[in-house]
Amino acid sequence: MRETNGNHLDKARGHTARKRFGQNFLQDPGIISRIVEAIGPANNDHLVEIGPGQAALTTPVIAALGNNNRLNLIEIDRDLAAGLQQQFGADPRVSIHVGDALDIDFGELSQQAKTPLRVFGNLPYNISTPLIFHLLQHTQTTNAPTVIADMHFMLQREVVERMAATPGSKTYGRLSVMTQYYCQVEPLFDVPPECFSPKPKVMSAIVRLLPYAKAPVIADNPATLDQVVKAAFAQRRKTLRNGLKAMIDTAALHALDIDPGARAETLEISQFITIANAINVANKR
Repeated sequence: MRETNGNHLDKARGHTARKRFGQNFLQDPGIISRIVEAIGPANNDHLVEIGPGQAALTTPVIAALGNNNRLNLIEIDRDLAAGLQQQFGADPRVSIHVGDALDIDFGELSQQAKTPLRVFGNLPYNISTPLIFHLLQHTQTTNAPTVIADMHFMLQREVVERMAATPGSKTYGRLSVMTQYYCQVEPLFDVPPECFSPKPKVMSAIVRLLPYAKAPVIADNPATLDQVVKAAFAQRRKTLRNGLKAMIDTAALHALDIDPGARAETLEISQFITIANAINVANKR
């Protein structure tokens, strides 16, 4: 899950944890049970596990599945994928994808499944934030079919704190705004380094993300919202006047009742949406 100082041989499994994949293998039975309980696999669910590794979560999840369940496993490490194929390849409910989760079209996967996906995994630290944004892009907030029903992830605790951060806090940023635009964010519990092999240097945490069927406040174009938020937080010490000057002028911010002298970290998500929607209107003129 987390980046290590080098490759580490997991003697119990005979697999070398690879630094480039950020591999730290979950091994604590109590924590594993709590995670599976939090996911709560139900009949007819179509689940997707990102980075199953040595199947610490995969095995108990499969044990909880019914005959009508489906489980897609996405594993980038070919050696680990081969082990997963040996363990679960004969199970008709299980499909194994060898590759990078960043290359997976979750919308297409949901269409094939004909049902929203339930996504979970012990995410590598080195791709966790890009992967979250990739998944958010597949999260629907309009009348289009729902792609993802929910997500349960093991992440670095700092990342979970950033996801759940509120305006005015030091951890509030682009990840906070965009995750909370698409999803309810529920931090569940911490997972200490001792639960992994090799042990990471940081505390981990489990988070539940529940995509909105309809966002509380809707951006006309979520891509514009992301551009606004990204620019506003690019240099946190800059005011909106300076951070967004290439996108909207001071007079327009005043007209929206937004202080051009404010910093991005003080704005509510609804205010970012107001700015993004105004930019969309201006661009259509």
